Amino acid sequence: MGKKYSTLLTPLFAVPFLISGCGTGGTTSTPDSGDSESGVSDGVVTVDFFNQKPEITAQLEELADMYNEETDGNTRVTITTVGSGEGSAGLQARFSSGDEPALMMLGGLPEVERYSDSLIDVSELDVTDTLIDGTLEGGTIDDIPLGIPLNLEGFGWMYNREIFEEAGINPDSIQSYDDFAEAVETLDSQKEELGIDEVFAFSGGENYIANQFSANFTSPEFNESIIESYEAKELNWEYGDQMKKYTDLFNQYNVQPILTVDYSRSVEELFVNDKVAMVHQGIWIVPTLNDIDPSFAKEKLGLLPVYGESDTEGKIIAGAPFYIGVNKNLDDAVVEESKNFLDWMYTSEEGKEMITGDLAFVPAQEGYEPEDISDPVSQELYRALLAGETGAMTHKQYPDGWFQQVLYPEYQKYLNGDQTWEDFEMNTAEAFKEMR
Repeated sequence: MGKKYSTLLTPLFAVPFLISGCGTGGTTSTPDSGDSESGVSDGVVTVDFFNQKPEITAQLEELADMYNEETDGNTRVTITTVGSGEGSAGLQARFSSGDEPALMMLGGLPEVERYSDSLIDVSELDVTDTLIDGTLEGGTIDDIPLGIPLNLEGFGWMYNREIFEEAGINPDSIQSYDDFAEAVETLDSQKEELGIDEVFAFSGGENYIANQFSANFTSPEFNESIIESYEAKELNWEYGDQMKKYTDLFNQYNVQPILTVDYSRSVEELFVNDKVAMVHQGIWIVPTLNDIDPSFAKEKLGLLPVYGESDTEGKIIAGAPFYIGVNKNLDDAVVEESKNFLDWMYTSEEGKEMITGDLAFVPAQEGYEPEDISDPVSQELYRALLAGETGAMTHKQYPDGWFQQVLYPEYQKYLNGDQTWEDFEMNTAEAFKEMR
């Protein structure tokens, strides 16, 4: 049976469980020795799933328990979690020690390529037939798909619907960059009446925000393909003029000093408390918003595209932050049960209910009703993905260290008025070519 996979589009050591959220400190607990080791013992097949997203550990463990019951105890799926930026190193340590997991979460093409010799071709899985066209690209090496997308995420201008409505702005009427700029000026002219400090709270103090923002303008240069981005030898800023226009616009109407605005101030202090109308963020902020104001995401949150290719070509950047690979180095029974678990997780009714329920994922598969997805913005993203109206996560494919060491410092200089845009483009392009 032929499988559908396209390349048109574009998420510790031995056994500890990290139970804190990403980017925070936490505690670990260590199960009995061998609890998470994949293998076959006394007729029971143990499948260890290496997870790099601590915030979904409990939900994955619940899924594993459900599957274990489904197989009458003949299969035992265990979850080993390492996050807070240590997942990649933790996975390497597992391979170095000889305690290789059966299933592993992989963060994009660099990591997929690192383990490519150990991964099966996932085109043989049933779940592959259900995937949205192009979503396999981030897990594909040499035209062979080696990972199933965990879920989909997307980002653009997150806006407060309530503030837009009070300002008399219909978000559906924003169909171009000029419409967007007009909406910004309207919001600014009504700051006092709306009770907002500024229109934007762009996080100029966070390097990853500058990195994500750049993808709106590098994605069209690389033909909306993360593979082209990953293989690119140079970046020419073909759409740099668009990036400059946006940068000048939000910098003029942003909370200042812009370089001091971090995620906490932007999202947790200003945006959720109705003090700014827009931030450049993604759907991953929904849990943060829910923790502070459970009604915000459902009643106020909206998502606007960025017109990165031209003044009239707007897209939301979207893709899978991780891919799940199956380790082919283990016992045949373990490999087979690993494949079975993935198919069950994504195609069974129980698994699909968890995907859009407790996991609150935007699924990478066709066949869901947008209304089944947890919040309105995630529903918008899913519709955009199905319609092919998204750009690629090219920012995850830049040369190692480039966005931290070059893109962000050079962007800071421009935001702060310390260099011209021409110097920004020249310096970042030269370093991109050298570091690639």
